[in-house]
Amino acid sequence: MRINKYLAQCGVASRRDCDRIISEGRVTLNGRVCGLGDDVADGDTVKVDGKQVAIKKNEYYLLHKPKGYLSTVSDDKGRKTVMDILGSGVGRVYPVGRLDYDSEGLLILTTDGELAQHLTHPSNEVPKTYLVKVEGRLTEDDLNPIRSGIEIEGGYVTKKCRAHIVETNRDFTRVEMVLREGKNREIRKMFAAIGKEGMLLKRTKVGELTLRGLERGSFRKLSPAEVEYLKSI
Repeated sequence: MRINKYLAQCGVASRRDCDRIISEGRVTLNGRVCGLGDDVADGDTVKVDGKQVAIKKNEYYLLHKPKGYLSTVSDDKGRKTVMDILGSGVGRVYPVGRLDYDSEGLLILTTDGELAQHLTHPSNEVPKTYLVKVEGRLTEDDLNPIRSGIEIEGGYVTKKCRAHIVETNRDFTRVEMVLREGKNREIRKMFAAIGKEGMLLKRTKVGELTLRGLERGSFRKLSPAEVEYLKSI
């Protein structure tokens, strides 16, 4: 097995990050610093930063993230993270992608670096569905620039996406959106580009995986069938 794939299956990091770790000379194979092209065979000893690693059974969780939590393992400012919700009974898992501190909704956490890479790499275009509450009244025509791709802060032009209004009144509008990319605060920046402020953002689906039956602030293990589905999309 190629060394980067082996490290990802050990839960060290995503395969892309494992490539970086290998390139930095932090990985040894049977006592020698290894390269990106090395393979791992049965009985080989692999160490990262001097500590031996081995493939273990991966863990997969689905979390309904509330507002007011960071989608990180830790925070140097002492703010609450999603790990505070999981508690000490769950091993060290890692969030797949991120939801902003002020956003909520579906978040996958796992030790499976390969799955994390699959779900987040832009080339795979995994669809993610969001419900966005925006200030003021919007029409379907107002959403056309967002649907077709719009230049946001920083000069980036977003990819085409699906967007439609599910509720509107004079105070706010709820919009359901399906994106196949995940830039930092992208949705809020998209609405800012048409002069509207996003008041609330909630991720409701990854592919066809939903939050059904999962209360805000709670979590559960993903079933084997759900894991296989996520690997296939």
